[in-house]
Amino acid sequence: MRHQKRGRKLNRTASHRKAMLANMAANLILHKQIKTTHPKALETRSYIERLITKAKRGDIHARRMVLRKLHRKDVVKILFDEIAPLYQDRNGGYTRIMKLGSRPNDGAAISILSLVDFEGQIAPDESKEETKKTKKSAPKTTKSTEKAAKSELKPEPKAAQEKAESTSDEEPLVEEPEADETKE
Repeated sequence: MRHQKRGRKLNRTASHRKAMLANMAANLILHKQIKTTHPKALETRSYIERLITKAKRGDIHARRMVLRKLHRKDVVKILFDEIAPLYQDRNGGYTRIMKLGSRPNDGAAISILSLVDFEGQIAPDESKEETKKTKKSAPKTTKSTEKAAKSELKPEPKAAQEKAESTSDEEPLVEEPEADETKE
């Protein structure tokens, strides 16, 4: 019988599982959503919802209890200052799990775990496209484009330059007279 044996072991030792859940909760607080396997998402949901409920109290004891679990002061500050006030009137259900299907290489069920009221502030598809656009390197040059670039850099012969200057309709540049050496 499995009485009072809640939670999944996720094929990890107790210390590894504890650290993994703390890291996933911290990333969820920082990024407002994470993509992970479905069993991990289910476990992280129960973990983070307890932390948010404690953070809603807002007192120093609750902050210390959350710090025992997360170990990152910057994440705890975000949880208490930004996330907990948003959920003050909500009695649970702070997260949402959306199934994405299975991973191609091993067939594991993949889900997105996200905080409920942060959808307008998150645009994961747009941010990924922007980072892809900024990471692209300059296009590779071929031999034909290199030859064209070299031909543009070659100076024209003097006769062609003089001919171009004489045919232009613009006024010629006025040169300043040089100082006479005979006036010494």
